Amino acid sequence: MEEDKIGHKLVTWYKNNHRKLPWRYTSDPYKIWLSEIILQQTRVNQGLPYYERFITQYPDIESLARASETDVLRLWQGLGYYSRARNMHATARYIVEELKGKFPSRYTDLVKLKGIGDYTASAIASFAFQEQTAVVDGNVFRVLARYYGVTKDISDSDARKTFKELAFASMPTGQAPVFNQAIMEFGALQCTPASPDCTNCILNNSCYAFAHKAQHAFPVKTKKTKIKERSLHYLVLRNGENIALKERKEKDIWKGLYDFYSFEGAFPPNFRQLLPPPYNHLIPKLSAGPIKHILSHQLLSLYFWELNLAQPITIFEELDWYTREEISGLPKPQPIHIYLQEIL
Repeated sequence: MEEDKIGHKLVTWYKNNHRKLPWRYTSDPYKIWLSEIILQQTRVNQGLPYYERFITQYPDIESLARASETDVLRLWQGLGYYSRARNMHATARYIVEELKGKFPSRYTDLVKLKGIGDYTASAIASFAFQEQTAVVDGNVFRVLARYYGVTKDISDSDARKTFKELAFASMPTGQAPVFNQAIMEFGALQCTPASPDCTNCILNNSCYAFAHKAQHAFPVKTKKTKIKERSLHYLVLRNGENIALKERKEKDIWKGLYDFYSFEGAFPPNFRQLLPPPYNHLIPKLSAGPIKHILSHQLLSLYFWELNLAQPITIFEELDWYTREEISGLPKPQPIHIYLQEIL
């Protein structure tokens, strides 16, 4: 069977070429889960230090469950996509409190947990519990689409099901864990998005894309993410090294993180209208901006308006004053963290 030959080739390639990463040498579902959540939308070289810090701080699911959400977000700071951390923390608490600390071992149970979708459930079930299920991530989409010449649009809702069936058909019997690792690693190192090493590829004698010189046509993806542009003006209230910050609680970006009071709109903001009496005579000074910050669906232009006060007075109720030491322990969006490092 051709698919079986492909699977064996990928497994052999993996055994000789894979990166030595710590989560590949454990069957602990907690550590595998943690690595998979960190590596969503994160490159390995960026995610590895976070993984190591998390394992040091929270070596097991019980210690993660006991942590506060603020501490978890602080450790996550800089990775972005903070809902990943919030969901992971909530699920850790659920497993410890409701499931008595027993990690679900089957795909069908894992996929029901908050923050665990098809890919992550398949990865945990496969790597930790040897379940014969296929994983499908961006690397798998790319390898299979190029090799078989699959023209199905991967942004279609049913694409994952199609590619999952194809991955399972390509899997050597009983070798789900190593095959899943192999095909993902092959996509990360060999069959890369921009510059695949086709000349030295173990599959080039039977790869559709290579034969038709169409590597960059696969995988097919026609739907593009719409990017929303926003201008945020931050009011940085200072009293020496004391800074007024607020926790973001609204349903928006960076929920659970701390930043300054903000206004959204055109440049420059009219502070006489935005500041309440008797403070509307104050004129903040632009200290930085525009600073561009890219999120998955948004392009932010950030402006920082600084206002030094003789006393740590309350201008907006949602603000609290923090010392420099207290600020270091708060989880903050990366651009806020960078700005504070520069001014403190």
